[in-house]
Amino acid sequence: MERKAVISNDLAIVGYDEAAKTLEVSFRNGKVYHYFDVPKHVYDELMSAASHGTYFNSNIKNAYKSEKIA
Repeated sequence: MERKAVISNDLAIVGYDEAAKTLEVSFRNGKVYHYFDVPKHVYDELMSAASHGTYFNSNIKNAYKSEKIA
């Protein structure tokens, strides 16, 4: 999974596994979550959003099944 640092008040690092459609989000507070069945275009939109945190909260946080991994 390729991971990239993002400039955000809440998000620190975002990764995406295209084959598994799994989005990994590491938060500045140290928590890490996997979000499942996330389409590639949603990841692309997150990474190109003017505000990563706003896009995440509006389009991902409550829209996809997730699991806390750390």
